[in-house]
Amino acid sequence: MSSPSSEQRAQWLRGVLDLCILAALASHESYGYELSRMFEAEGLGVIPGGTLYPALTRLRGSGLVTSTWREPVSSGPARKYYALTDKGRDVLREGGLAWLEFTDRVAGILRKEDLP
Repeated sequence: MSSPSSEQRAQWLRGVLDLCILAALASHESYGYELSRMFEAEGLGVIPGGTLYPALTRLRGSGLVTSTWREPVSSGPARKYYALTDKGRDVLREGGLAWLEFTDRVAGILRKEDLP
């Protein structure tokens, strides 16, 4: 099976990145670079900072996440940690279920085709 092109992947991510961020923050708070590395490890490819950080800012502005600057434990720069709010958890639950329903319907359409 061929992998999606980087443009296809970018288009798909534009529609679901916010949900992915909320889901990643559901179990623990995190900072941008750590989120980026986790998404890459999950097979979503590299998500540039110019895409990730505006999404985090948008989510914070919507009240779905909070952010806190923290100094490093031993060395390195301070980091902005993001955490899910109760409102963010509600949006994740509703949006996640809607996304899963949508992708199930798309998968059903694709299964009807004779794909190689």
